[in-house]
Amino acid sequence: MAEVLAEMVANVWKVVAAPGDRVEAGDFLVILESMKMEIPVEAPLAGLVKEVRVAEGGVVQEGDVIAVVE
Repeated sequence: MAEVLAEMVANVWKVVAAPGDRVEAGDFLVILESMKMEIPVEAPLAGLVKEVRVAEGGVVQEGDVIAVVE
């Protein structure tokens, strides 16, 4: 199981994956936006998305858990 963490303060622009989705390593889970740049957050491993802890329009802080992949 892997917790996917935010690397910086950013707005949640788009949530791509949902709980129950199967993902491959490198698939986009969420797209963040900071300083007018899109920052894709990728799955670190292949597996099942157990949780997505953010919502579109929300804000994440550095170190916040974005999603859990098992």
